Amino acid sequence: MKQIVFLLLISMTFYSCKKSKVVGLITDNAMVVSAREEASKIGTDILKQGGNVFDAMIATDLALAVCYPYAGNIGGGGFMVYRLKDGSIGALDYREKAPKLATKDMYLDSLGNVIPDLSTKGGLAVGVPGTIAGLFEVHKKFGSLPIEMIMEPVIDLASRGYVVTKKDQDVLDEKRQDFLEVNTSPILFSKDWKAKDTIKQPNLANTLKAIMKDGRDAFYKGEIAETLATFIQANGGIITVEDLANYEAVWRTPITFKYDDLNIISMSPPSSGGICLAQIMKQIEPFQLDEFGHNSLKSVQVITEAERRAYADRSFYLGDPDFVSIPQEELISIDYLSNRMADFSFYKATPSTEISHGKVEIIESNETTHYSIVDHFGNAIAVTTTLNSGFGSKLYSQELGFFLNNEMDDFSSKPGAPNVYGLIGAEANAILPEKRMLSSMTPTIIEKNDKLYMTLGTPGGSTIITSVLQTILNVHEYKMSMQEAVNAPRFHHQWLPDEIRMEPNSFSSELINQLEAKGYKINQENAPVLGKVDGILILENGQLEGGADPRGDDTAVGF
Repeated sequence: MKQIVFLLLISMTFYSCKKSKVVGLITDNAMVVSAREEASKIGTDILKQGGNVFDAMIATDLALAVCYPYAGNIGGGGFMVYRLKDGSIGALDYREKAPKLATKDMYLDSLGNVIPDLSTKGGLAVGVPGTIAGLFEVHKKFGSLPIEMIMEPVIDLASRGYVVTKKDQDVLDEKRQDFLEVNTSPILFSKDWKAKDTIKQPNLANTLKAIMKDGRDAFYKGEIAETLATFIQANGGIITVEDLANYEAVWRTPITFKYDDLNIISMSPPSSGGICLAQIMKQIEPFQLDEFGHNSLKSVQVITEAERRAYADRSFYLGDPDFVSIPQEELISIDYLSNRMADFSFYKATPSTEISHGKVEIIESNETTHYSIVDHFGNAIAVTTTLNSGFGSKLYSQELGFFLNNEMDDFSSKPGAPNVYGLIGAEANAILPEKRMLSSMTPTIIEKNDKLYMTLGTPGGSTIITSVLQTILNVHEYKMSMQEAVNAPRFHHQWLPDEIRMEPNSFSSELINQLEAKGYKINQENAPVLGKVDGILILENGQLEGGADPRGDDTAVGF
């Protein structure tokens, strides 16, 4: 944690001094920005071999499953937003689903109270994984290279191993006791790994070889499916081979909206990202943020109050669109949102108790991962993928070589009770068999003057939406480079708890005092990192600038 704060302080110093503009990697043709250099390099190599953005997506995603098991995965799921060179757009939902045997009250005791850890650790926390289905759906529709060509470098990485970084060591140390508690015997990742050690994963390599040979059916209908279902059930879970066989990724229509001269394309439900981002940006659009100044008192107030109102709506209205009716158009309409901000005042905070829809709080894991890719053909994707918490449920299949998610916690275990991220949910996100759980993941692509302008996203649980928002504003309103926009200090409000989370040692005491004087509660203790944004900005001359977040080991690679 000290290292993270130190890196942030370095980046803030660069940002605040403004002696020279801090710029990320610049390339002419193509770029991958992800949480790990190994994954960004494998994705870029696929592009160099003539692959398109979707081929690179598959390679990058699977490489993250190898070298970033904290959040990269084949035991979880995610969302992808794309824009083709001809301007056509779309989205893929490969979010996990509840098993058929799931029930609304499966995490409650006889008195109706949430049983601690049941939805976050072990077999019962696991949702039906969607990653492999999503990647093969992408390959079927858009892939240009043979799957063998895409997967062989990833299998090689699993076999030869990846080098542990200091940040890897820190999170492994932090989670080691959880690994030992959840699993019946020590696992590969419960060893005392140190920075510069090499972790080889032969069992994961074998799993990937089987998937390369037999495709998605190897995971959902073959030996892997049988092994996986048996393993989960032996550890208290309820996923069956039938659940795996029935899983399908779903193509969705992205959320699109205007902000000034930008056209924003973001993820639709069951992600709350696109709708919440639209609500916040449309509420703040009438205000002159560029004149107020970056992270000024007025800018923080306006953004905070818009966030507060959007998250209140999120908790009540949003869920899996295949199960609940979402008033999508109304929620992002100008009339509705103008009314939402009608009681905003620069003189004092609006207490969350006065903002409907409320009686619920939002909790969602911070430990997701995002990557952005632009290829040399002009196609772009934004992908956010997750196990939910760091290393998911902490349940690890030694035989298959991967961790399993704990996405069931993203449902409302009990409407009105907060999840692990403090997010409160209502009936719209209640547990039902085969339903997808609500998410804050916000992979986003932006057009300017009908041309590709930006692709970005971040991990961060409930802070994802606000981190994506502030990064966009940093570029658009405050004219920062992509790297400066990513480096800049961030803050977050999610309706409940009623507080502004601010990155520590990043905001002046004068600003904090001014906010507190107006009735805002400030929390700098529980907000060491708000997202790890990875993005690509298309410059006026057509070159690409990568923004890789210094809060992690994130790296941009391109050519």
